[in-house]
Amino acid sequence: MNRKICVGVIMGAHGVRGEVRLRSFTDDPESIFAYKPVTDEEGKRAFTLKRKGMMKDHFIVSLKGVTDRNAAEALRGTELFVERAILPPAGKGEYYEADLVGLAAKTEDGKTLGKVLALHDYGAGTFLEIEPVKGKSFMLPFTDAFVPDVNLAKGFIQIVVPEGWLAEDKKKAKAKK
Repeated sequence: MNRKICVGVIMGAHGVRGEVRLRSFTDDPESIFAYKPVTDEEGKRAFTLKRKGMMKDHFIVSLKGVTDRNAAEALRGTELFVERAILPPAGKGEYYEADLVGLAAKTEDGKTLGKVLALHDYGAGTFLEIEPVKGKSFMLPFTDAFVPDVNLAKGFIQIVVPEGWLAEDKKKAKAKK
């Protein structure tokens, strides 16, 4: 709970008065304006966000102390973070990505296969990337069938890996032929 969560990114300058284009990563995009403080990843620079307008997929924002296009453009690509502890609790069956990354990935019998490396969503649902104890990382759909239990308090997820799913299983199958 003491980590930072990326809630948005500055996409670049808008106009000549120091305004920026801001993409929000929050579930409710406008909630980015309610979180304080919003900082860069290292926490060295705090940003005061003032909404000026909205476009199709981003906001037009002024930032305290940024008064010209050059200063705004210099912030392009800056990710904006808040402390995990100030975010509202996740609902039942909902998780913050930062809470899942790094959790141990265990089988039903408690054997640790690896850890959650990342989450990916390519439009057809969320996938967990699991970094095994040895071998190449693999992906599992983040559904009840493949991830029947998430235990944040104990620091693990339970996963079901179908037979033949892993690269080493495929190598063994080829060797038997």
